[in-house]
Amino acid sequence: MFDALGSRLQDVFASFRAEVKLSPEVVERGLREIRIALLEADVNFKVTRAFIDRVRDRAVGRDVLESLTPVQQLIGVVRDELISLFGKPQEGLTDSANRPRVVLLVGLQGAGKTTTTAKLGRWLTKKGCHPLLVSTDIRRPAAIEQLSILGHSGALRVHVADGISDPVSRAIGAVKNAREMGYDVVLVDTAGRLHIDEELMVELKAIRSAVNPTDVFFVADAMTGQDAIKSAGEFHAQMGVTGVVMSKTDGDARGGAALSVVSVVGVPVVFAATGERLEDLELFQADRLVSRMLGMGDVLSLVERAEQAIEPDEAIEMVGRLRRNTFTLEDLRNQVKALGRMGPLNQVMSMIPGLGKLAPSPEGVDKAQLGRVVAIIDSMTPSERQKPNIINGSRRLRVARGSGTSVQEVNRVMKQYGEMRKMLKAVSGSGRGKGKRKRGRFTPPAMPSIRSLARGQG
Repeated sequence: MFDALGSRLQDVFASFRAEVKLSPEVVERGLREIRIALLEADVNFKVTRAFIDRVRDRAVGRDVLESLTPVQQLIGVVRDELISLFGKPQEGLTDSANRPRVVLLVGLQGAGKTTTTAKLGRWLTKKGCHPLLVSTDIRRPAAIEQLSILGHSGALRVHVADGISDPVSRAIGAVKNAREMGYDVVLVDTAGRLHIDEELMVELKAIRSAVNPTDVFFVADAMTGQDAIKSAGEFHAQMGVTGVVMSKTDGDARGGAALSVVSVVGVPVVFAATGERLEDLELFQADRLVSRMLGMGDVLSLVERAEQAIEPDEAIEMVGRLRRNTFTLEDLRNQVKALGRMGPLNQVMSMIPGLGKLAPSPEGVDKAQLGRVVAIIDSMTPSERQKPNIINGSRRLRVARGSGTSVQEVNRVMKQYGEMRKMLKAVSGSGRGKGKRKRGRFTPPAMPSIRSLARGQG
């Protein structure tokens, strides 16, 4: 999300780097570019105007104009104001002494409520909670079955209410079941419409009145832009929405709706769905998102993903191998697998300071390529993985046949592996770090090879 906006903002700041001092005229020129970038990203025009006014008031102040590092100061002002657009962060569910806590998920048809319900259940499970899911959508064909399938795939308990077709009764039954069985959270998936109508609101209000939810989350499709903001406002007026979940953010290059929702609707974005897997739901943390937008990286999120993808013992062993310069093809396979578990490569690279603009676009990454790399290495014998120099032409042909790939692909993997070994040796050899510096940015030596592997280049 915000790929295009982040790139535009970084270009604006790059144009300032030659300026020793910032004059009000230079600042105004930059603000015009920022205004255009925000509007092109589908940010509400009133929100954009207020944002530019606040930045101007701070940017033309003495502290920025007379600073020895005016560009950094200006970036800091823009960063602070972008973060403020998202409002006060909400750390997940609202604190409540009620057990079970009830979360109502509402929104228009097609926004992704059912999938979001399962994702939220998975997120809560990782936090040590015990959620119970229930569908009250009796109109959409197979909606109840869809939630059951998603719940089963994520090892989540879904309330079974066979023969009960009343949405309110289904919700009440789930809360009663959760109280009896010791579940601490009930996630209620509700029906949607293509548009807001009186019948839908009567049904949702009846469910709300019956189960007294601690949270009412509006699920907004990030790809619908300003329509999502309008719908969120109408739902909030009638249902008292407590937070917004932005779905399908991985498919939205603009994301202006998320920047506008707090200012226009008055409720915070709480969660963002970043992919198709049940694990792809994250707390919406504005400071981290804005840092990635401005090319500052997001090391904390990167560390958190790495901790989930790599076992501690595996990480310690890998560090030892790098120090001893004994990085083998088996190690490469393990790292490729871990990289796949961390999420899309473009997202991972955007979290590394200075590498945001180097990250490949989702279209530029062959999602199956990393899997082929693993298949190629798995088709080698243990001795070949440990001693790649013994892999001659006939062995490469055997590996290609065994992995269902071509000799050219095997050669490409071997070439990239050799380059990675050289780069890693340069970094660990004398502790001096042989990474290349270009225009003030540090490029980690191994990253180009990882990108090439993911793109199938060589």
